[in-house]
Amino acid sequence: MEEREHSSQHQIRSEKVEALSQKGVMAWPEGKEVTSTTQRAKDSFLAHEESDVEYALAGRILGMRGHGKTFFITIQDRSGQLQLYVRKDTLPEEDFAIVSQSLDLGDIIWCSGTLFKTKVGEVTLRAQAVTLVSKCLHPLPEKYHGLTSTEQRYRQRYLDTMTNEESRQKFISRSHIIQTVREQLLEKDFLEVETPMLHPISGGAIARPFVTHHNAYDMDLFLRIAPELYLKRLVIGGFDRVFEINRSFRNEGVSTRHNPEFTMIEFYMAYGNYHQGMNMTESIIAAAAKRVHGSTTVAYGEHTLEFSSPFKRMRLVDSLVEIGGFDREVVESEGITGLLAQHDVTGVGDKSLGERQLLLFEECVEKKLIQPTFITDYPIEVSPLARRKEGNASVAARFELFIAGMEVSNGYNELNNPIDQAQRFEEQVKGREKGDDEAHLFDSDYIKALEHGLPPTVGVGIGIDRLVMLLTNTTSIKDVILFPTMKRLDG
Repeated sequence: MEEREHSSQHQIRSEKVEALSQKGVMAWPEGKEVTSTTQRAKDSFLAHEESDVEYALAGRILGMRGHGKTFFITIQDRSGQLQLYVRKDTLPEEDFAIVSQSLDLGDIIWCSGTLFKTKVGEVTLRAQAVTLVSKCLHPLPEKYHGLTSTEQRYRQRYLDTMTNEESRQKFISRSHIIQTVREQLLEKDFLEVETPMLHPISGGAIARPFVTHHNAYDMDLFLRIAPELYLKRLVIGGFDRVFEINRSFRNEGVSTRHNPEFTMIEFYMAYGNYHQGMNMTESIIAAAAKRVHGSTTVAYGEHTLEFSSPFKRMRLVDSLVEIGGFDREVVESEGITGLLAQHDVTGVGDKSLGERQLLLFEECVEKKLIQPTFITDYPIEVSPLARRKEGNASVAARFELFIAGMEVSNGYNELNNPIDQAQRFEEQVKGREKGDDEAHLFDSDYIKALEHGLPPTVGVGIGIDRLVMLLTNTTSIKDVILFPTMKRLDG
């Protein structure tokens, strides 16, 4: 039924285009100069109450009522909405004919005129000229319900942002969050850089990559899973403070918290440590919260999150005891295997004690970390690029930040010993040979770079999409990515 209605509307609107063409009027002419946005025009009028200032505006028609000689039209541009008052006796005859006979919801028009207040106090443009600048051939989603299909919102994001103010605001907030992250680092003398998206060897994180092929070189390449190894090459080359905000790709499952293509900020600071990394992460996230909400207190679902410093900090093993409620002697011994079995954790196999502790943490603790919490001292076996903690070689000088049960950030003192790093890569290769598709490959070029000397460095990554979710009270990552990865309709 809906498809037939859309087809009928398309036919009617197409016929209007043909009728305009016969009159010599283009349905998609060149644009005309716009002198203001709707919001700036309203603000200026309210500030000065000048009724003789003429504005030239353009926007999409979201509402239209009237008949005969008078019409009220609501247009929307990037800044907001404005009502137009259109009278036959104030418009050129050809303009009014277009208004009364050819316009539909969704059309984009240009108009000019002066502003006034209606009897109910609404700032309105008294139109003196109206021109169609782009015909819309399809009906817009119903005004009060919008796009009722979630999938359609993702596949036709232009309709979603066109008609859903809440969705528009989320993406505006996303832009402000990214700007704030960038400003925070630039203020601290970091240099923004760009590193390759196509890698000859997949590395920088434990994840399964996408594979592509370069025809000219006849070689397989990997879409990057992280920019880490290239950014650290730059630190070796003398750029002591660098960062990159860009896309990474991981060939993993899709969920409300995972999209194969995602945005991440990674920054590296020579002569810093992971405690400083945590401090900087706190300040960056707090600044982003203030930019969006004007406060560090943010509502997320049924929770109220507090982003003021300091965030709670806790060792991974301690979190198993204090939050998981497990006995310390058990989680630090082979007895942990029984706990994993009790909680139906699979894939234990011949994993080390540290790896089993991480499995138990992911199953029983992670989801309980609601307020911002740094978990530190990860097993060295699951931290192949991190430096060992001084005084405890079995764990890494590393942290992960969890908020509302989600990992949002990961950081650590970078491993700068080329001999140790080579051995770690070799262990990863052995894991890959045993079937671990996410294990690192041996990157001999990176080892060669390390042999030239990487200063003591801390590196931090923050997931932008998840941060935006938290700061816009959004539970699905697809709602904060303009064009999320979707399954093909024909496949």
